[in-house]
Amino acid sequence: MTTAELGRLVGYSTQQVRDLERLGIIPCAERASNGYRRYRHPHLVALRAYRGLAAALGPVPARRLMPALIDAAVDDAAERLDRLHVEIADERSRVKEALRALAAAVEESVDVFGDADAMSIGELAQALGVRASALRHWEREGLLHPLRSPASSSRTYGARAITEARIVAALRAGGYGIPSIVRVLDQLRGQALTGDAQRILSDRLADLTRRSIALLAAAGDLHELLELSPRMSETGGETRLDA
Repeated sequence: MTTAELGRLVGYSTQQVRDLERLGIIPCAERASNGYRRYRHPHLVALRAYRGLAAALGPVPARRLMPALIDAAVDDAAERLDRLHVEIADERSRVKEALRALAAAVEESVDVFGDADAMSIGELAQALGVRASALRHWEREGLLHPLRSPASSSRTYGARAITEARIVAALRAGGYGIPSIVRVLDQLRGQALTGDAQRILSDRLADLTRRSIALLAAAGDLHELLELSPRMSETGGETRLDA
């Protein structure tokens, strides 16, 4: 196959195919006597496998992983793919737990809250299963606004601060970074406290399901890629690949 023919089979431009070869995403092509690249079936399989991984993981992680899959021993490559499934499953578990924590925060936020129900930093940290240093860090980042005692400067967390802390903990457990959580809380303050946070976590859960299905869809090409891997490596990095 020519570069253009290979690109058409997977929906990539000629330049994209050349770039992916340069990055080691697909093995180096043979060169004909006239200097033109010649691609064979293993190149097509590698390109399809990359396209599937890019749909499941994103282009940048897929670009990092593909050269390792091509160069690694079959056992090592299979182990890397196993870890991808485990990582997606683990993240899905964290997001589901975050949604459960968020639901608990919603339920508790409507309870009658008196001054005696306020929490110290140690009590709140224990209730959330985080360190007190995490609560201080969230406060420095503008996520939490506890009351401060003028006499002792000790922190006291009332109803609003506790609910916000639960939301922060839930979003952090769901894999969200501080900047994203700041934006969520800014949108939520003065509005319904948890609706957007629930939507964000639900969207993330849907995205994880999409990624998991995309990884399964890529399984056929990845399986064939691993079967071809020993033959790819037999040339010791040379460009010749038999179809």
